[in-house]
Amino acid sequence: MNLTLRIWRQAGPDAAGSMTTYRVSGISPDMSFLEMLDTLNEELITRGDTPVAFDHDCREGICGACGMVINGQAHGPERTTTCQLHMRHFEDGDTIDVEPWRAAAFPVVKDLVVDRSAFDRIIGSGGYITAPTGSAPDAHATPVPKEAADTAFEHAECIGCGACVAACPNGSAMLFTSAKVVHLNVLPQGAPERGSRVRNMVAAMDAEGFGGCTNTGECATACPKGIPLPSIAAMNREFLRGAAG
Repeated sequence: MNLTLRIWRQAGPDAAGSMTTYRVSGISPDMSFLEMLDTLNEELITRGDTPVAFDHDCREGICGACGMVINGQAHGPERTTTCQLHMRHFEDGDTIDVEPWRAAAFPVVKDLVVDRSAFDRIIGSGGYITAPTGSAPDAHATPVPKEAADTAFEHAECIGCGACVAACPNGSAMLFTSAKVVHLNVLPQGAPERGSRVRNMVAAMDAEGFGGCTNTGECATACPKGIPLPSIAAMNREFLRGAAG
């Protein structure tokens, strides 16, 4: 495959950025999108040019590091992470635009790399449970209803990639925050902090400068792990319950 890439290049947080055009050839349809970028970077390094900076880690779709906007879509044309997006989803001769997440709370560090530490601070504000120290409790010491366990597992799949924020026209982090709140609040182990958790995490989300939710639903559509849109409503109910308590 021969492709034309238009990639956002930005030397640093305070530098001006622009789209730069590159051409790559000999791309296998079985390559992942990141492997295609690796091929480009090898060519740039060989020519003595600065390679394109992009975030990645596991390359297995579980760490959430590799987020980027591809042809205007978070993670690209398939509902998966960028590292699991394969070049077979593009055509020979295509022009592909590649940009970083666009959100005030995710400032660009360099090229396609953004600072997503705002998510860490949201989790740190309340994403924990009180647990006694010492040896592990006996199995089944705290019964968890099947429905609650299924809901917790579903929301625990959130990998914090930021696609929900990138896809939202308001740059909202409501889907991410709701996944972290609901994951713990439905479990009996999370009950002691149930009210304070949702209040603290929502306050931290607002303090980070994320936009408000207007129920466009783009977040759930872009989420590679399928976090459901109703989780936002569930968090809103938890917030009202916590405020009343």
